[in-house]
Amino acid sequence: MSAEDTRAPEGGAAPVAPPFAREFEATLPVHSQFVLWGNRHDSFLVRESAGARLRLLPLLDLLWETLRTSGYACLLVHDPVDGLRVHLPAAATAEESDRAEAAASRLLPRLPLPGTLPSLEALRTLMAELARPAQQIRAALAIDDASRIARGPTEMEPNERDFFRFCARLSRVAVPVGAPDGRTTPLYNPVIWLADREGDLPTWLTSGNDQIRSIGLPVPDLGDRQATARLLMRPFGVTDLDSDAEAAEACDAFAAQTDGLTLQAMIEITRLARDRGLTMTELPDAIRIYKLGVMDNPWKREYLRRRITDGEHSIPQRVVGQPQAVTKTLDILKRAALGLSGAQQSRSSARPRGVLFFAGPTGVGKTELAKAVSSLIFADESAYLRFDMSEFSSEHAGDRLIGAPPGYIGFEAGGELTNAVRQQPFRVILFDEMEKAHPRILDKFLQILEDGRLTDGRGSTVHFSESVLVFTSNLGMNVANGSERPVPHVHPDMPYEEIEERMKAAINDHFTRVLGRPELLNRFGDNIVVFDFIGREAADRIFGLQFDNIVSRVREERGIVLDVDPAVQAALRKRCTDDPHRGGRGIGMALESQFVNPLARALFDRDPAAGAHVRVTGLRREGDIVSVELS
Repeated sequence: MSAEDTRAPEGGAAPVAPPFAREFEATLPVHSQFVLWGNRHDSFLVRESAGARLRLLPLLDLLWETLRTSGYACLLVHDPVDGLRVHLPAAATAEESDRAEAAASRLLPRLPLPGTLPSLEALRTLMAELARPAQQIRAALAIDDASRIARGPTEMEPNERDFFRFCARLSRVAVPVGAPDGRTTPLYNPVIWLADREGDLPTWLTSGNDQIRSIGLPVPDLGDRQATARLLMRPFGVTDLDSDAEAAEACDAFAAQTDGLTLQAMIEITRLARDRGLTMTELPDAIRIYKLGVMDNPWKREYLRRRITDGEHSIPQRVVGQPQAVTKTLDILKRAALGLSGAQQSRSSARPRGVLFFAGPTGVGKTELAKAVSSLIFADESAYLRFDMSEFSSEHAGDRLIGAPPGYIGFEAGGELTNAVRQQPFRVILFDEMEKAHPRILDKFLQILEDGRLTDGRGSTVHFSESVLVFTSNLGMNVANGSERPVPHVHPDMPYEEIEERMKAAINDHFTRVLGRPELLNRFGDNIVVFDFIGREAADRIFGLQFDNIVSRVREERGIVLDVDPAVQAALRKRCTDDPHRGGRGIGMALESQFVNPLARALFDRDPAAGAHVRVTGLRREGDIVSVELS
């Protein structure tokens, strides 16, 4: 990647190099080996001098810049694929290249350059030559992909273990080298291990060894991203940000929306935007494509506003007797559709499009409303994904969501949640009965709700910025009073306002006092939607809808026209709707046992022909057995 440059943004002079590079440079006199781990594939901001231009350099280019100014003649790089080479930036002149190659040849006359075959024996010989050079030449060796040298830090072949033992000894017997220019103080010819994680190298190699320094390479902070965003505006025709308010605002938004991404990712996003013909104000679309890998955005479809408007009429027909819950849910969806989720914050957020916490009695429509939301937004009920959190009551069960950690059996498969969202980012995800999950698993939700992303067991980042998360809970329905069994905290005779107040107070108590997770409750904010008990009128409507479904199903499956006497319907209605605690699901279960089962028995025995008219004239109950009378 060629270096990018521009004038430094306002706000004071930045350091010449990133802190990790300055730490590396400062400790060259005292450490013979370094482990640079973490964000090693990124590009890094470098300022040539105070107030001067900024450049974006890959890690190896940055290391060479640091070493060159300290009097080093060359930087050698060894990787497991290509072997040994002399590293020079793409912009290096022919004279600089010849000088570095000549220095490497004088220092290592017995090793063929370039293209030494990658082997531990050749690498061992090279490191020994550098640690105690025959000539006073400063050189450094970067071992790229050091994480791949051995099968694992705790599972090594004998030759791999011997190699690292040699490296540990070499770190202590290396001698520093003086130089006529640059820094004249004797400096080591360092071995620089470039690793993905600090633990990829044997712990016994680095632990307690003062000659080996471990330096982490962090992901860029907001200031780095803002400076990089200004660098990357030039291809969009922006040359003076101080006089272009729209471009300055686009820069700030770009930096905020790339939270968690690398500077190299920002470069790739602008390339993608130019390739797609997007303007700088359309960079959020390029970010979404880069993160999610999809062009189509259901949240920006023209018909979404109309569908949500229609939902004000259709959803109450589907989720009966919950006007307050339906209204609040639709308000949150309207906010999400307009892109106003988190609008009160000072910067754009990558949090999920919508977060809903459904609380209330069982069987009142919480799950049904989640399905309705999926159908409403994405026109596809299969975009609805459900996790029963009672299956995640143990701490290790969280591996099912994001995948097992590296080194454990099955970690290559990833997690059920992360795989599903990676495959289809536009989803409604239901976490049912979340209070039954292990508290450690709830910590994963904290990351999703705060940052809108989650890293799975394979190290891949999954983004939830286009998903709607729905949590359901029965918290607050019952409370402990010192007896063996909890007692009801709310009951059907209470007004909705009192039910809502009591349940929210119980939810607050559970997260703050019982779980000790008030920060998780804060992420839900005012998105807690309390459902009411099923009232008499709603129960009658639910009964009517389910009863009609039974009659229609008999006609569709058997071709039989079913008539039921009004007296039979009235008796069934009373039996099925007497207990408001059971909710809509209880009405369906009662209908199945009181009517569907005896009807199926009677039709099976009589076996009427298709097209026949069958009339149900009565219900008869003997003990637990219910029968229907047909004519």
